[in-house]
Amino acid sequence: MVVLSKYPNYKELHMDNDTIKTVFRKFLYPLHFEVMQQMINDTTIDKYVKKLGTISFIKLFIYAQLKGHTSLRRISQQVKRKRTVQRLTGLQTISSSQLSRKLRDIPPNFLYSVLQNLIQELHLKLAASRFDQITGKIHLIDSSTISMCLSGYEWADFRETKSGIKMHTSIILCDDDSYLNDMILTPARPADDTQLDALIVPDKDALHVFDRGYFNFTKFSSYCEQGIRFVTRTKSNTIVNVIEELELPSDPSSTIIRDAIVTIGMMEHPLRLIETLDNDGNKMSVVCNDLNIDGQEISDLYQSRWQIELFFRWIKQNLVIKKLYGKSQNAVFNQIYLAMITFCLNLLLKND
Repeated sequence: MVVLSKYPNYKELHMDNDTIKTVFRKFLYPLHFEVMQQMINDTTIDKYVKKLGTISFIKLFIYAQLKGHTSLRRISQQVKRKRTVQRLTGLQTISSSQLSRKLRDIPPNFLYSVLQNLIQELHLKLAASRFDQITGKIHLIDSSTISMCLSGYEWADFRETKSGIKMHTSIILCDDDSYLNDMILTPARPADDTQLDALIVPDKDALHVFDRGYFNFTKFSSYCEQGIRFVTRTKSNTIVNVIEELELPSDPSSTIIRDAIVTIGMMEHPLRLIETLDNDGNKMSVVCNDLNIDGQEISDLYQSRWQIELFFRWIKQNLVIKKLYGKSQNAVFNQIYLAMITFCLNLLLKND
């Protein structure tokens, strides 16, 4: 099972200046700055920039993540006072207003591409060292909201008195660890299922596990036709049409109270329905479009969803994402993508 101690320990990464000198360059190595510079040259990101280039900016904000700096003023002071930071970033001084403008002006899809490349590197590293454990991968899909003040973030309003953004996330369970597979940022108002297709992977060996926030008959029918496997929980008003009742497990310790082949709503594709008891003794109904999986395994897989909640809790406690540097959508999205880039770099270093 995934436990918080399995995640990177950021206390170890809040390094002193001597350690920073020797570790930081190795930490940044997977970013492949030559390739990134070519990507920058092919765009207009740095076209009119005289001082704070994108690569120096990325290095500085990764350093700020590692040190836990929660304001642009503090980051600016570190550049001015710390020779180590100056050598690492190539900057002598930089104002908080310059940092704010750069954070706003970089297109978030650029940093999202950087994050995707790091995720692919992480998967390749795992595939080389732990191939047996990552075949038949379990993908947990969920979202988590970061709430913000409505007056400062009107572009992200979703309640009368609140704004917020959603981190639509997929993580892979692998042996005793979990690894980020994707993260899509949106304002909080759109429903979770609007991003489900983007988080699904077209891999017939993958099994996607998600909750009722993604309940959508049209999408479920499409996944069945494509051979995409999923496990999810039904809603209380879901119409269930029974095709066949199956025999219950003989194990007296089993929590399964019903096992059946059914269709739901207007769907024509048969699903496996498992009614089981959760840890509090409450009944829940789970469906899976793979009819060959053991019923107890389906129940256990759905209840493993709590592990993505641990992931969200960890990143909110250890990454600088709840204290926001800027108010624009670009600034907020870029800060979170930089935090997740730092997270993936840490995992790559851990698995080196």
